[in-house]
Amino acid sequence: QVQLVESGGGLVQAGGSLRLSCAASRLILSNYPMAWFRQAPGKERDVVAAISRNGGSTHYGDSVKGRFTISRDNTKNTLYLQMDSLNSEDTAVYSCAARGRGWSTNTYYTQTWDYDYWGQGTQVTVSS
Repeated sequence: QVQLVESGGGLVQAGGSLRLSCAASRLILSNYPMAWFRQAPGKERDVVAAISRNGGSTHYGDSVKGRFTISRDNTKNTLYLQMDSLNSEDTAVYSCAARGRGWSTNTYYTQTWDYDYWGQGTQVTVSS
């Protein structure tokens, strides 16, 4: 059974940084397009960042451009989200996702229905 497990969330002051990790079992992450999503209370789940299968293309939500960076370490089979200059609007549950269906090598995907495998999420809380 495929599992994605996020870690690295927590409480941080505004202006601070966190790095989220997404570790996979029974799935080689480098073979799949992946993304980070977040969901704040009372809001829809939105894409934060997405990366193509080959890592050549990335996408960032408008609110995080220039502050967040998506990357992966294929040797560790782990996806990362580096989050800098955090503010209170970044408070949410962050989840990683992998697309298990067909894909184009250099295409990223930004909708929740594009993804087949999900982690359980990790809470990020930014205090002002």
